[in-house]
Parts: sequence; C-alpha cells; structure tokens
Amino acid sequence: MEATKKVKDLKISKNELWTSIRKDWQLYSLILLPVLYLIIFKYGPMFGNIIAFRRFIPGGSIVGEEWVGLQYFQMFLNDPTFYKVFANTFILAFLLLVITFPAPIIFALLLNELKNQFFKRFVQTASYLPHFFSVVVVAGMVFEVLALNGPVNSLLASLNFEKISFMQLPEWFRTIFVGVDLWQTLGWGAILYLAALTGINEELYEAARIDGANRWKQTIHITIPGILPTIVVLLILNIGNFLQIGFEKVLLLYNPLTYETADVIATYVYRVGLQSGSFSYGTAIGLFESIIGLLLVLGANYLSKRITDNSLW
Repeated sequence: MEATKKVKDLKISKNELWTSIRKDWQLYSLILLPVLYLIIFKYGPMFGNIIAFRRFIPGGSIVGEEWVGLQYFQMFLNDPTFYKVFANTFILAFLLLVITFPAPIIFALLLNELKNQFFKRFVQTASYLPHFFSVVVVAGMVFEVLALNGPVNSLLASLNFEKISFMQLPEWFRTIFVGVDLWQTLGWGAILYLAALTGINEELYEAARIDGANRWKQTIHITIPGILPTIVVLLILNIGNFLQIGFEKVLLLYNPLTYETADVIATYVYRVGLQSGSFSYGTAIGLFESIIGLLLVLGANYLSKRITDNSLW
C-alpha cells in the first residue's frame, strides 16, 4: 500500500510539473540556455575523466589506448613534488578563506552603518571597480607597483630602507597574492551581504533601541543573525572551491624563482599535463582535486546543518 501511494504521489508531482511548464513556458524557456551551458561545458567534459584510468596518446582514441587502472594516481601520490604543490595550495586556500571570506562581511556591516548616502555610494562604487579589471591588467599593475623602480620601492628608498625584489622572493608571494585577491574581491563580495541586510526587519532595531541596545549589540544580536543563512551558504560554496586557487592569477604572478611557495595544483597540472603532454597524469590529479572538493562540500554542509540548522540541502 505504501509503495502504491508513493507511485501515485510521484505521478501527481509529474503531472503538476508538466502543467506548470505548459502554463509558464516563457519563464521556463529562460533557463534553457543556462541548462545547456551546464550540460555542454560542465557535465559533458566529465566524460574526459576516463583518461585518468586509461593511457591517452595524442592522435589516438579519445578515450585512451589501454586501461591502466590507478597507475596515474599512484604516480602522483608517490611524487614528492605533488605533496609540495598540494601544501602550497592548502596554505594559500586557507589564507584566502580566513582573510578574504570574512572581509566582505565586515565591509558590508561597516557600509550598513554609514548615514551619508553620497559617501556610501561612492565607497561602494570604488570598491566594486577592481572586480571588473582583467586578471592580466591586475597582474601588470602588481608588477609595476612592486618593481625595483616602482612606487613601493621608491618609498622604501626614501625612508632609507633597502629595496626589495618582491616578485622574485618566494616568501613574499603569498602576501602579494592574498592582498591582490582581497583588493579585487572585497567590494563585489559584499553585494550579497548588503542585499541580505536590506531584508532585516527595521522593527527589530527599533525594539532593540527601546530596550537600550547600542549599535554594537544590535549588530551582534540582530544584524549578524539576520545574514547568517547567507554567510553559511557562501561559506559552504567557498569550502567546496577550497583547492581551486585562481589559476590565471597564480600563472601570471609566479615565476621559477617563486615555485617554492607559489606553485599550486592548477599550475602543476598545467605544466605536467599540457606543456609536457602527460594528459592522463594531469587528468588524474584534477580528478583527485575535484573529489577532495566534493568531500569538503559534503562535510561542510553536514556540519553546518548540525550546528546552525542552515545548509544547502
């Protein structure tokens, strides 16, 4: 009886879906292109992961010549260089998570406290602009600003300090990378939080003021809980992309002198998989990275649901 009821419910839900599609087909048609994009450029390429388990030779079969099982996974797990780039990726990802993730939240809270609307709009616009700069342009600006004859070293020289070759020293790469990423994403990342702040009921603030709560207490007990679901969702998504450091930015900023701290999984795969022609080996590393990301999303979502009762699903 229970199975029969489930089948009936499923048929009813399908009928309701098709009725809704026929009724509002114009609205459903709007998602056609995004769905096609996901299928062609996101799900379709997953088929190529099969060469992580097969020996692929350029010019041969698209699915590889012969089955090798976990050979390529064993190769990179036994490669000391992989552990070095994995550690670099983990450190950079951790720094980005603890610095660039909370920064837009703090920035949005500060903007929310501004009373002068003209100044608020000016700060918002100024902070959004770096997001629209090309990565190539940003990298060029960094090289110019931090060059030996650039403004930063000129300032150091005027203060009787020794000039620093920032872009050639591995110990400076992480600071530069995180700083550039923070500058480029601070304003844009605050947009969702500003939108979430507008959804908080003003009557809550009025009631808190009547009870004698100052601005700090209002922020702690009303504002932050009000945007907590947004914070949790974005945190889970960020954790899912934990190991996916910006490939283009690293590629443009690093050089052989900074490989010690700058070489990450994405650039390692680029050199080994594309430049050296080891496509199966590079695919195996990329698949391993994706599996780690999936596990991180599932784990973060589970913990979030248990702790805050907010989750993606």
